[in-house]
Amino acid sequence: MNSKYNMASIKKRKSEVNNAEPASKKPKQSWKDFKLAASDMAILHDPSNPTADFWPTREKTITLEEAKLGTDVPVRVYADGIYDMFHAGHANSLRQAKSLFPNTYLVVGSCSDQMTHKLKGFTVMTDEERYEMIRHCRYVDELITDAPWTITQEFLDKHKIDFVAHDDLPYNSAGQEDIYKFVKEAGQFEATERTPGISTSDIITRIVRDYDMYVQRNLQRGYSRQDLNVGFIKEKEIVVKEKYKKIKDRSQELITNWEDKSREAIMGFIEMFGPDSMMTGLWERGKNRLSVTSRRIREAISPPRSPMGGEGSSYDGHISSDDEVESDIPNGSIETYNNHDGLSDTEK
Repeated sequence: MNSKYNMASIKKRKSEVNNAEPASKKPKQSWKDFKLAASDMAILHDPSNPTADFWPTREKTITLEEAKLGTDVPVRVYADGIYDMFHAGHANSLRQAKSLFPNTYLVVGSCSDQMTHKLKGFTVMTDEERYEMIRHCRYVDELITDAPWTITQEFLDKHKIDFVAHDDLPYNSAGQEDIYKFVKEAGQFEATERTPGISTSDIITRIVRDYDMYVQRNLQRGYSRQDLNVGFIKEKEIVVKEKYKKIKDRSQELITNWEDKSREAIMGFIEMFGPDSMMTGLWERGKNRLSVTSRRIREAISPPRSPMGGEGSSYDGHISSDDEVESDIPNGSIETYNNHDGLSDTEK
């Protein structure tokens, strides 16, 4: 009984292990798990019909802890800026502002050209262009155009703003050390982080640094020097520089190709005639065959070995001395060998 029970338990545990999903395996996703981006632009603030009128007036100021826990009524967060040449850094700051609380209604304010040029400097894009860029950002719910340069309590109350989002650096402008100081002191400020390596000033610096390149680029695309505000001499200078650059690049390309071809030719020569090349192998084999052939020729034209000589001796057609004959002929046969022509009397 115990054995059967144990076997059943083991089978059950194996079945559970086999059917269990691995801890590292991610659950399957379906189309329901993907959020769709908004297809509508952010609404424009309408002074005659402000969205703040649809928000209930809070009996008391909402705290940061309460907002982070989540609220039934969306928390109204305000972020302001110029947003010239709208870039990833701007989008990232607005994303952070939108993500401050679980239920956030993001209101963005942007100043007009007139105020910006007066208090900050000239912009690349017009205010209308900047407004449209902001409205197309997916994180923005509402845009206030011609926003004030400095935030006041009256402005916050009018638009029922709960919190202001901006980077934490003191913003010295309009005669104030920090235009967000009173909001920070009231506990209604939430800091966002700047995106390193990207800003409107950085982009303008790149364009100024590579000014000639961008002028040449636009000249090639059909813009006139008048459109680019470039003088006649400057235009010709840029054109000549571009032609010189093309000739230089072409020359460098030819030199590089020549070097590559020369390298290939040298490597081919080494492969053909080098110490480990095919030609060296053929030459060595030819030398070996020639050596064998010459040895055979020498053997063919050399006289045969002497039948009376010992190992290594040969018969050269005559006897050099009597001592040599006597040393080679057996005892008792000298008389016979001394007969004429080396023949015995009987053979004569």
